[in-house]
Parts: sequence; C-alpha cells; structure tokens
Amino acid sequence: MSDETVHIKSYGCQMNKLDTALVTSALKKAGFSLTDSAKEADVVLINTCSVRDHAEQRVISHLGHLQHIKKSRPEMIVGVIGCMAQRLGVKLLEHNAVDIVCGPAQIPQIAKLVTKALQGKKETIAVTDKIRQKTDEDQAQALEDFESAYGIEDRYIPGQAYVRAMRGCDNFCTYCIVPFVRGPEVSRPPKAIIEQIKKLADAGVKQVTLLGQRVNAYKYKSGKKTWCLADLLRMASDVEGTEWIRFVTSYPSEEFFDEILQAMADLPKVCNYLHIPAQSGSDKILRAMNRHYTAGRYLAMLAKARAIVPDIAIAGDFIVGFPGETQADFEVTVDLVKKAQYKNCFIFKYSPRPGTNADKRLQDDIPLEVKKSRNIKLLAVQEKISEQLSAEFLDKEVTVLVEGLSKKPHLNDTEGGDKPQLIGRTATDYIVVFNGPLSLAGQFAKVKITKTSPLTLFGALI
Repeated sequence: MSDETVHIKSYGCQMNKLDTALVTSALKKAGFSLTDSAKEADVVLINTCSVRDHAEQRVISHLGHLQHIKKSRPEMIVGVIGCMAQRLGVKLLEHNAVDIVCGPAQIPQIAKLVTKALQGKKETIAVTDKIRQKTDEDQAQALEDFESAYGIEDRYIPGQAYVRAMRGCDNFCTYCIVPFVRGPEVSRPPKAIIEQIKKLADAGVKQVTLLGQRVNAYKYKSGKKTWCLADLLRMASDVEGTEWIRFVTSYPSEEFFDEILQAMADLPKVCNYLHIPAQSGSDKILRAMNRHYTAGRYLAMLAKARAIVPDIAIAGDFIVGFPGETQADFEVTVDLVKKAQYKNCFIFKYSPRPGTNADKRLQDDIPLEVKKSRNIKLLAVQEKISEQLSAEFLDKEVTVLVEGLSKKPHLNDTEGGDKPQLIGRTATDYIVVFNGPLSLAGQFAKVKITKTSPLTLFGALI
C-alpha cells in the first residue's frame, strides 16, 4: 500500500469526468490519497482534452506552473493522461515537467504507471500505437473490468453518475480529433451497462447519464438480437432506485431516432432532454464538415421530437468560422438557430486540430476578428431565445435534483436566512438556484420559480 498523495486536474467533456472518476477510484484502491493541493501532492495528474486548441493551451499553461513547482520539489511526479496524451504521445515527455503520458485506452494501467514513476523516477509512456485499429481482446477486457469498478464514492455530484454506453467514434467529422484519440466506435454489452446502473442505484445514485460520442448510434449485436439505445433506456428504467435517466451526446441521425423518442415519451424516468448538435445551418458547410444531413432534415428531426415528446427541451452546438464559411452561410446558421428554439447552445470558434481532414485539406481562411464577431452575434441570438423560454417558468413549480452549493452566488444570502444557496437541475436540464439546507444535496426538491434569466431560474424552496 502507498501513502503518497495525488492531485487530479480534469479538463473537457463528460467522458473525461467519468475517466477521472475511474482513475480516482483506482488510485484510492491502490492506497493513494487525494489532495486538493497540487503544491503539496506527490503526484499530479492532468486529464486532458484535445477537441479545441484552447483546451490544450490551458494544459500547457498548467504544465508551466507545475514545472515551476518542481524546481523546489523535483521528486514530484507529473502525468498527462487522456486525449492530449494520445495525440501528442512522446512529444509530451519532452516537457520538463512531464513524467507520465497515458492515453484513454491505457487508464486501467494508471496505478502501475504512477507506482513505477515513483519508484524508478523513469519517464513512462502508455498510448495506442495504431489508434484506428480494432482494440485487441485483452485490452478491451481490461477497459471493461476497469469500467465496472466505477467508484461510487468519487462521483462529482451527489446522487448522480455517468455510465459509458460506448467508446470511440467512426463518424470522422472533418474538424474533429476524437476518432484519432478515442479510437473506433465500440458499444458496451447491455448486461454490463445495466449491472453498473444497478450497482449505482444500490449506492443511492438517483440520476444516471449514458455517455457516447454519438450515443444514439449505440448498437450491440449478439446472435440474432440487436440492442439500440431505446432498449438500453427501457432496461435502465426497470432498475429500482434509478429515478432519472439522461443520455448525451446525440448525432443528427434518423437511425433509431423514432425508437429513442418513443422510449422518452413512454418512460417517465427518461428525462425529456435532447442534446443534438447541428454545427452549422449551411448545407455547404455541413458537407465540408462531413455531417451526413442537411439543415432541412435536421429541423425536421427537431419537429418530430417535439411532436412525439411535446415538452422536450433541446440543446445544440455550433462552430462558427469554419473554412469557407461566407457571411451568407453564417446568416442561414442564424436562421436555423431561430427556428430550432434551443433552450441553450454551445457555440465555438473554429480552431484547426492537427491530424484532422479539415486541417489537412482546408485553409483556415476566416480571420479571427470575423470568428469572434459571428460568435458574439450567434450567442446574442440564442440568449434572446433562452430568455423567452426561461420566462415561461415564472411562478411555476418545478422538481429539481439538487447538486449542492452554488459555486457562483446569484441570490442575496439574506433572502435565505441561515440557509445556503443551492443549485439543482430540472429533468429538462434547466439550472435552478434557491436557498435551502445542504442536506438536500443528492435529493429531489420542489421549487417555485420567482425570477428568470436566460440561463438560470431563481426560486424558493417549497
């Protein structure tokens, strides 16, 4: 058993949050203890994201900070894990601060890699040499075993947990690095997923979120039977103790779409929330992105979703300033956002990712000032829509799953007396802030909405 301390810093998506929880659990089982202080830790691990250049630059900046700490504490071990580790590999070991490089597929080895680095002080690397090749059986089983050891005690928010439905991606959107750092698309066995959900429910988890780079493409074949996401949702709904079930992120594909929507409509536990990125409203740009749909087909899918699940809340993603995007292309994107009526949108400025087809074949020809301008305009359009949709909640009662203390106080503390300010989310993913006892964390609560803003609902505990 070890008595060393580990500090873990995580960047990126829900997949990374899940990987961080798994790594944390594994290190605890190996005898390491967690610390919130990087300055005092024996080991610092950074779980990285490569989806955007900004995410990688934040990691580089953090490594610079750790390099400064190592001048006075040279025995400290620093590891880079996750997507950036897989993308850059041995190049990361050239950084003076880095001792360990570990890709997403190698995280089951993390405790051994850390122990080896502490004992031998040797730089260690574990990444996949040929990332697009099918994972060999031993590695696949190691990942599955690691997955099933999800640490209940390490989840980020009380009462909630992520469960991976599938790994990797085969879609090859021209701007996206994920297929080259997460590998081929693999759907996990339904039995393994449901057993994991049962384990979580037994431990008091009330909300489970099924994860996949394009989770609605989940497909598992065994003999003559094929399971899709709708089947998973129905099986998960039968698990006693689970109250809310979510899934992210969905790709705009019509395969299984009707079945998934019908499951959402039929199953009270499945939250009426759909995160389905469009990325652009221009058919020309969608083709250049290798997105296999048109703007018209995308909007038709949203219309179908609202017809089958009338109170569904929909969120989207967009990239502005993609190579070749004219002002006319941008204007039809604005038009799509207005028609889509998203509850909220994630909007990003295009940044080339090394190794992607867009980086290899397309010139990044949109000036940064234009990207910034389009980003600001699209955010403003979405803000008005979000403001209107949020206003519909005024004076209504909502049920929320309480996450805990609000990190950014929105209300005057005196309004709650001696009760702190809490934050929770509705089944349709609206953020709700209110005052109440901290004991509500991980529990459901009813709140009456007294004030609204584009991204937050404010209320009073009932």
